[in-house]
Amino acid sequence: MEIVVVSEYDPEWIEEYEQEKVKISHVLSDVLLRIEHIGSTSIPKLGSKPIIDMMVGVSDLQQVSEVYITGLKGIGYEYVFKPNFPERRFFRRGEWRAGTHHLHIYEYESENWINNILFRDYLKNDSSMMEEYYLLKKKLEQQHKHDRVAYTEGKSDFIGMVIEMAKMDKEHVDSQKSQQGGVE
Repeated sequence: MEIVVVSEYDPEWIEEYEQEKVKISHVLSDVLLRIEHIGSTSIPKLGSKPIIDMMVGVSDLQQVSEVYITGLKGIGYEYVFKPNFPERRFFRRGEWRAGTHHLHIYEYESENWINNILFRDYLKNDSSMMEEYYLLKKKLEQQHKHDRVAYTEGKSDFIGMVIEMAKMDKEHVDSQKSQQGGVE
């Protein structure tokens, strides 16, 4: 039975990502444009489900052909077809509903790519928002101890709000840079 457990932050998560990054980069070297550690395990001091989320950017999802799917399987990543998410290729390491690593492949600099980066970086830079997210996760952990899907859905409004705040901040910074550029 699946159990939702939000663990205290573990600095080993960064090390695990770095180890996986090397293996994944080797398998996808011909198509990989960038790889990023995303999700809560990428944010120092933030407690999380101990699942290492990684994101690979490619120029076109059609590049993720059977040869790469087989290569990723060879290092422990099972392709999980998600028809509801045609803009992503998803791979899991570990058992169904008990994965230890998730690999998301998006088109580089697509909306999904950018939103994942915005969310991660916003929480890294705003400790009060990071703490609010942690408290929400702990509350949801108690409410949905045996329902990972409901736990994840319970976070979606908060995540959307943070992404919108991050976009507004980015627009503000870009606008200031643009105005400063016009003065020179």
